[in-house]
Amino acid sequence: MKNYKAIAFLFLLVTFGNQQVFYGQINPDDIALVENEVENNFYEALKQRGIENYDKAIIAIQKCIEKDNSNPVFYHELGKNYLDLKQYVEAEMAFKKAVELNPNERWYLNGLYDVYYQTKDFQKSIPVVQKLIVFDPNMNEDLVSLYMYTNQHDKALNLLKEMESTSVLSQSMEYYKLKIQTSNAYSKPEVGELENLIRKNPKVEQHYIDLMMLYSTSNQEEKAFEVAKELAKEIPNSDWAHVSLFKFYLVNNEIDNAKKSMFKIFKNNSIDRRIKHRILNEFLIITVGTNEYDKDLETAVDYFANDNEINVSKEIGKFFYNKKEYAKTEFYLKKGIQKEPNDIETVLLLLDVESVIEKFEEVKKIATNYIDLYPTFAKLYFYAGLANYKLKKSKEAIDQLETGLEFIVEDLPLENQFYLLLSETYKQNNNTTKEKMYRSKSELIQKKLK
Repeated sequence: MKNYKAIAFLFLLVTFGNQQVFYGQINPDDIALVENEVENNFYEALKQRGIENYDKAIIAIQKCIEKDNSNPVFYHELGKNYLDLKQYVEAEMAFKKAVELNPNERWYLNGLYDVYYQTKDFQKSIPVVQKLIVFDPNMNEDLVSLYMYTNQHDKALNLLKEMESTSVLSQSMEYYKLKIQTSNAYSKPEVGELENLIRKNPKVEQHYIDLMMLYSTSNQEEKAFEVAKELAKEIPNSDWAHVSLFKFYLVNNEIDNAKKSMFKIFKNNSIDRRIKHRILNEFLIITVGTNEYDKDLETAVDYFANDNEINVSKEIGKFFYNKKEYAKTEFYLKKGIQKEPNDIETVLLLLDVESVIEKFEEVKKIATNYIDLYPTFAKLYFYAGLANYKLKKSKEAIDQLETGLEFIVEDLPLENQFYLLLSETYKQNNNTTKEKMYRSKSELIQKKLK
């Protein structure tokens, strides 16, 4: 097994803080002692935080600060624990100190933003987010939201226009834009007015589009589809009309025509994403139990690759998981992980699927890789142990499983799974004593679970 204690310490101390710990011109042996003490306390803080003992984590990290009060990493870690305890004043002070020591580290600013956002101090949030935009332009969306919360609609609209000049606005940003433009300060038609305009001029496509957008952004998709139906009747060549035509073709089992309408909708950047999601969901239903539309579905999902609000591939994978179509589940979960490599929910679901379809070399590879990222996540050790057990590598399995046991916190079903698998693994290893020991531990837990 790797030395995760050293890895965790070095990763946070060097990568996050990019700082070194200096102790002046003193005896080298004393330096080693101090460094070892700091490392031990820092690892203890990480371990306690990992099992949600935030008070103990704070005590450990404060010991680090006593030895070195110039390292921003320690204050950042201190702030995270105070934030978890909802001790917002202390969290703010810790994050501010980290920022003061290293104003160019985005994670320290993120911590400060988390404090202000949770306490709804939106005015204080604004200058922090303005600094964060330098690191991540997507934070512009947060800034728009903050302007909306603080009734600075002019600033919000100006920023929205600036964002729209370089990319397509997300669904939430479109909603804010519409909200501003439909307020008293801006002249934009309301529902009743748009309905009157459509009655008077049924061949003007924009009136239908504006009405559909109003309905869609206020979560009234059914009404938006009714408008699309009217549009399809009056202007059949409109891309927006295909919202209605898609449903018509699907109901009448004209799948080729339905696909054509679907892809026209997906290619049109002005059609609201909620409508596109709904279209995809309806197409998804006809793909169950057949491989006939696999390529079409893959192409459709690729249109949502840049969706920053929903990991569509992951959701498609979960859909097929519930349908027990594991080959499709595996395919889409892997695409989901490509989009969000550190999403542990997707990783665990993929490990479960790979285990079901008995791809144990793959299970071993994935679980081992993610143990490096999440060294205190017990379930990863379980899957690594299971894979090694199935691959007849009992010694490696035992090493993984007994290490993983140390990270289980108040999860009796998972603990039971570990004991049962350890019992079987020791049996595979011809160690009858330990096989019986873990079997007995499992039986005790099963009594508690009844």
